[in-house]
This record gives sequence, structure tokens and C-alpha cells, in this order.
Amino acid sequence: MAKEKRIFNDKMRRKLLGILAIFLALFVVLVGKIVFLNVVRGAEYKEKTMSGFNYDSKAIPYRRGDIYDVNGTLMATSKLVYDIVLEPKNILEFDFKAEATRDALKEYFGFTDAQLDSLLEDPESYYEMARKGVSYEEVKPFKDYRKTEKGANVVGVQLNERYIRVYPNNELCCHLLGSASNSGGEKGVEEGYDDYLNGTNGREYSYYDDKLGKTNAMEPPVNGYNLITSMDANAQKIISARVDAHLAKEGAKNISVLVMDPNTCRVIALYNSHQFDPNEAYDIEATAYQFESPEAFAAFKASHTDAQETEALEKVWHNFAITDNFEPGSTYKTFTISGALEDDVIQPTDNFVCDGGQLVGNYNINCHYTAGHGPQDVGTALANSCNDAMMQISAMEGSKVFDKYQQLFGFGQRTNIDIPGEMDSASLASTIYHEDTLNETELATSSFGQGVNVTMIQLGTAFCSVVNGGYYYQPSVGVRIEDEKGNVIDNLDPVLVRRTISAETSEEVKKDLLQVVEHGTGSRAAVEGYTIGGKTGTAEKLPRGNGKYLISFIGFAPVENPQVVVYVVVDEPDVEDQSSSAAASYLFADIAKDLFPYLNVYKANEEYTGVVAESEMVDEMATPIYSGEIPANDVAGGEDNPYVRDAMEESETAEQTDGESAGAGDAEDDSGGEDYVEEEYYEEDGYDDFVDEDGDGIPDDWD
Repeated sequence: MAKEKRIFNDKMRRKLLGILAIFLALFVVLVGKIVFLNVVRGAEYKEKTMSGFNYDSKAIPYRRGDIYDVNGTLMATSKLVYDIVLEPKNILEFDFKAEATRDALKEYFGFTDAQLDSLLEDPESYYEMARKGVSYEEVKPFKDYRKTEKGANVVGVQLNERYIRVYPNNELCCHLLGSASNSGGEKGVEEGYDDYLNGTNGREYSYYDDKLGKTNAMEPPVNGYNLITSMDANAQKIISARVDAHLAKEGAKNISVLVMDPNTCRVIALYNSHQFDPNEAYDIEATAYQFESPEAFAAFKASHTDAQETEALEKVWHNFAITDNFEPGSTYKTFTISGALEDDVIQPTDNFVCDGGQLVGNYNINCHYTAGHGPQDVGTALANSCNDAMMQISAMEGSKVFDKYQQLFGFGQRTNIDIPGEMDSASLASTIYHEDTLNETELATSSFGQGVNVTMIQLGTAFCSVVNGGYYYQPSVGVRIEDEKGNVIDNLDPVLVRRTISAETSEEVKKDLLQVVEHGTGSRAAVEGYTIGGKTGTAEKLPRGNGKYLISFIGFAPVENPQVVVYVVVDEPDVEDQSSSAAASYLFADIAKDLFPYLNVYKANEEYTGVVAESEMVDEMATPIYSGEIPANDVAGGEDNPYVRDAMEESETAEQTDGESAGAGDAEDDSGGEDYVEEEYYEEDGYDDFVDEDGDGIPDDWD
């Protein structure tokens, strides 16, 4: 039977064409969409697609350079530590991996179940800080375990590397070192040499190319350079022990000690009595000394603001020897005499008669020995620390010559030491009187170190130039820069700035400074067997007549070939009569007994002792500068001078506390407008037995 033939009629053709048209339209739309996605938005979708892959990038921290003392002792280093970060989202994805991860964290890092429950509480989180500062020794066993077959199940644990700054000797040399954090160095050589010590972070990352092939890459970090310094850790230990012993016996507002090599002006040691541990630089406990009682300190800790905490910590960190300016007192006489000798204003054999003081510009200005030293040559005047002779010498110099040597010796200027803290040049310029402001009264008081302001580093550097033959070097702590392998990157050689005085003047002044210690006001600084030259200083602080003094001694040894300069400042010794304190001289001798042998400073010949009998020792008994009227402001810079401002603030605080200004009674008795009664003063202080049988105007026991 034949098959029935099917015929496509018009109706069927139209239906088929309609279906084809629909499919064709859909095809055109689809092609158009594909073209649109690839051509118009292809880059955008490619980026989104790539971002869905496991693209990884993390910083590789650089290692900050180490700091060493002159003997190779490690003073500051950087230690690698790890921060443990957990990813709950990845850890909790599979139960068997969550269990393996929890077990490993408990075994290798001591986490408890309760701690892990808390850290994994948010199942959508990719970042939970679990622990900071874990050592490499703790992390290594965990990293090794993760490489095993069982450890491969541990997931979602990040070990982020970073370095922390470590100071192996804790407080030792803290003000020379400063401290460092992730933001860089703060104070000390950490800040001064930050550009050398810092490095550059590296980066480890993976990315996908156009064909979606994964590529791993790394940019290695560039570590910082190492710094070799002139500081001597053992010398610093000697000083710290001696100062701590002195403070335990007799306190003070502050004691600072600066030790320098006079031939290069490199700093060997620097100590301020309020220390801090750079490992815990922000520890508020270091500020306790600023409060009158434990109760006051506790109240401060309970209620202080951030600004108050920062202010208190800044007082701990700031470096008195570099930052604070003060009236130096009689140590300044060294420079008055040096300049006058160098300019031929005076000769060593010239004689000056001290009658106890001078009337200068309507002001009665006292010598510290108001009965008068009588006639004396230049060396004897320095040994006796005679204000009267200095006033006469400065008058002979005149303001132009006097100011010339102030500036040659670097006063009123930055020393440009390689650690931060010095005031700016404009502020320092106002801390001394210059030629145009050195009126006769200011010239007179400046000659013996009152009215002018200095810093320890200024005076110490200037003194080095006096005893080293007249060479003024820029003071420094850095010696050289090395890379990790010990290759020298930069030698930081001493920088000679200028000549201050001639070698001949230097030799003459050194002999005068030897007299100060052998039979003058510095006799208590003598150390058996050593030839020591030096100068005492007793400066009356503001406001005048308040009974507060800054006591100092700067000395060097041996006189024949100076190898070390030691400058001791005792601010407001905790004794009943600060004006008669020889604390700085005693402390110098205590330090020198241990320090000189350690530094290989040689003794003189066997016959030389250098020590005088106790009965023959002479102290610089300070006297209020003025008898009668006191100038309204007799310190350079006036209220713009931080030293003056601080004194005013302390005085105002004392008035609020006591109802009257500090030492107001003393000021009225000694110099508040009444005529000064010389005889009564010296009877009170043991000078009523003035004996002068040979008629030379000098007490016989001083001849």
C-alpha cells in the first residue's frame, strides 16, 4: 500500500517561517549581547572575574638597623615577631578542618576552647586578631607542623610578620638612644639617624595574566643600615651607679653628667637622673617623680587626659643636657679669661684687686667672697672664682671683644649635635647678651656666668676647645654607618668648625684650671694621682634671693694631654643651704675614680698626689648677686627665654601653694632693698675669723 504524501501548505510554511524568524531574532540579540559584553564592558567584567580568584598580596617588613656602642655592645636591635590572625569563615567551612585548626592552636599556642569560641564567634568574619607579638621560637614548630600531612588540614591562620625594637640594656643610655616605633625614631640617635636606620618594605604577591595563569612574585625588603656610636655602655654604667648612690644619699631636682672626648667632641656618655626604659617608652609609671606623693600620682593616672599624659612623658624623654638652658655660673669664667688672654687684653701676670664687689650701673654686684680676695693674678683669680676680677677683665675687653668670644665658643648658637633637642637658632641667639645689649651691668654679670644662658652641650663643647688647643669640633655621637655585612657605608668623621683660641692660650688656661683643683674652689674634685683641671660653678637661680642654686663642675684629665672631659650639673641639691654645696665636685671625683682607669687615663708620676688636706679645701660659697636693688629682669631674652618662663611659673605655683613667692623672705633679707650687711653674712657662714697677718688682702689660709 503506498504511503500517503504530505504536502507543506501555505499555513505550515508561514508557521515555520515565524518560528525561524523568532529564533533568528533571538540569535541576533544573543550575538549583540556577547559583542556588547566583550567590546563595551569586557575590561570591567574581566576585572570582576579576576577578582574572584585568590589574588594575594602582603607586605614584607624591613628590618631597622642595629645600634652599637664604641666597643661593639649591642644597644638597640629589631626582633622579628608574628601577629596571629584567624579567618573564621575559612576555618568553619569544613568540620574536620575546624577541628584540626582548633587542636593545633591549642597545642602550639596555648589557646583555650573558650578563647577560640570567642574568636570564631562570627562565622562570616575573615579577620580576628588572636595574639600579637609572638616570637619566632614559638611560631616555628607550628609552621613546621603545617607542612606535614596532618597539618595540611589547618586553615584560616595568618602569621603576619613585623619587627619590634628591643633595647637589651633597658634604661642604659636612654637619652642618647631615644626610642623607635613603626612610625620611625623618636628622640636620641634613633631620630637623628632615622634615614640611615630605616629601610623599605618589600611585597609578596600573586596575580593572574590574560590567560588566567597564576604568577607568584616578590619584591624583597631593603633593610636599614647599622649605626656605630661613640657612646660607651661601661662608662655609662659607672656614671649611673655613682649618680644613683649620690641621689640615694642626697637628692636633687636633677643631676646630669656629660662625658666627652676633648680631641673630637664625641659624646662618650650622657646621664640625666630621670631615666626611662625605651622598651616601654610610653609607660606612664616613668612620670611618677613629677608628683609630690603616691596619692597625687594615683589621682593623675585615674583622671588624666591624653594631652596631660603626653606632656608628662615629654618631660621624661627630653634630654636636659641638650635641651635645657640655664645660667652656668662660674664655669663661664673659663671663657672670659680665655678670650681676654687671646686678644691680649690681659697678661697672665696682671693683678686685680678684689674688694668684695663692684658698683656697676647703679647696682651693687657682689663677689662670692664679699670681704674681698685682695690682689691676685689671673690664675689665682680663676682658682678663687673671683667675680670682682672677672668684672674688671670684662670691662677691659668691652662688649665687642667679649661678645666676639662668646660667639667663637658657640654660646647663643646651635652646636648641631647629631641628636635632636636643641632650640632653634633664633631662640638660642636671645639667650646671651650681644654687643648691642651688653650694657655695663649685663657685661659685668655675664663675665661670671649670670644673666647668660647655656646648655650643657654648648658649654661642654666650648670647654673641649679650650683644653684641646683651641679646636672647636661639632659634637657628635655617630661614628660610622655599616650595612648588614659590616661594610662601611659612611664614615662620620669629626667636623672641625673653627679655631677659638691659640695653642699658647690653651696651655695657659689649662695651667690656671689646674690651680682651681690643686688649691682653689675645685679642690674637692681632686682624685689621687691624677692631674685634673676644672672649674666650679654656683649659679643663683630665678627669682633672685629664693635660695635655689645650680651647682656644677667641669673637669678634664690629664692636664698634660687631655683625654676626657666630665661635666657634672646638680640642679637644686636637696640640702638646707644649696649655696654652699660642693655636690658637683664630690660627684665628679666619685665618677672619676672609676671612670679614669676604665678609659685608660694615665696618672702623673708617683710623687704627685693632687689631693689637698680637708682643712685646706676651699669651697665656692655663693652669695646673692646683688646687694640692694635687683634689676627687674637681668637674664637675656626676658620672658621669651624658657628658663625665665619656667622660673616665673614655678614662682606663681609657689605663691598659690604657700600664699607667698618662693624664698620671698630670703629675698627681702639678702637683697630686697636693704643695704647688705657684709659682716653679719660672713659671721653666719663661718667667715668671722678672717686672718690676714701678711697684709695682702687675702685670708692667710688662702695664700
